[in-house]
Amino acid sequence: MINIVYRLKSPKFFEEAIDEIELDGVIVRPTYLSICQADQRYYQGSRPGEVLEKKLPMALIHEGIGQVVYDKTGEFNTGDNVVMIPNTPMGEDVCRANYSYKSKFRGSGFDGFTSDLVKLDSSRVVKIPDDFNPNVAAFIELMSVAYQGIGKFSEIAVTPKDTLGVWGDGNLGFITALFLKEKFPDSKIIVFGKHLENLNLFSFADEIYQIHNVSDDLTIDHAFECVGSSASQSAIDQIIDLINPQGTVNLFGVSEYPVPINTRMVLEKGLTIQGNSRSEREDFVGVVETLKQNPLLFEYLEKLVTNICEISNLSDLREAFDKDYISHFGKTILKWNK
Repeated sequence: MINIVYRLKSPKFFEEAIDEIELDGVIVRPTYLSICQADQRYYQGSRPGEVLEKKLPMALIHEGIGQVVYDKTGEFNTGDNVVMIPNTPMGEDVCRANYSYKSKFRGSGFDGFTSDLVKLDSSRVVKIPDDFNPNVAAFIELMSVAYQGIGKFSEIAVTPKDTLGVWGDGNLGFITALFLKEKFPDSKIIVFGKHLENLNLFSFADEIYQIHNVSDDLTIDHAFECVGSSASQSAIDQIIDLINPQGTVNLFGVSEYPVPINTRMVLEKGLTIQGNSRSEREDFVGVVETLKQNPLLFEYLEKLVTNICEISNLSDLREAFDKDYISHFGKTILKWNK
């Protein structure tokens, strides 16, 4: 079957390519996609030159849903709405597939979802209800990252979870704080951020603080860093200052450069630092079930949808990336009409 793939050839330049797609596994037609900061780093050319040279040309986007058009396995029906899992295990390993060097990740190690059709193994597809808001469902992958990190935190935290702090007033901070409140309803959820206009959207949080205006006597039991880039250093410094002994510091933010950490205080307080990246099938299933059981979560998650762009050609795709780049908060959703 002929398939057209829309790849980023060089920063800000997309091209069409014709590929042959074999009729095995599950064939999905993308319907709604979501732009991630990682996609923007490729599009803007802000990744190191050697990385761009190695990975481009490549189809972007690793967050998205679609409809099944063919399934050789018989597990799915034609027309089923599904979320596509970008992480692709390439062999067994002792660690989870999202941390395995044997795995490949769409939109990073190989082509993402910007194509007419996507062929996936049946294990890389999770059915979603037809009544899910597609603009929100488009970024279930991002929710799954928060979900798996919270799950790991639940396993390793040894001290009380009375007060949980989330650093970051962006998309991942919003989702992490929301899921923490859903999983630990009796815990106090405190969000720390820089932009008051963003923080005011965290209506489900118990308290919000701008990072430069935190009371001297405030302490937290465990922390979740969702800042990333160079700003993660100041966030981690503040976390280490405020966290109680034997707390956990859960890192989600991505930085292109090394970030110094005050190891003296990490040792003095006996802190556990945990890294979190990507997710696996069980996390997608967990998110879908969580949304099924708590449909009111959609009302909060809809606040993250700031741009909805219909994509019918490469010009539309470029405009969507440019519009997303100037947005200071929220998700840009691509209604994929290809």
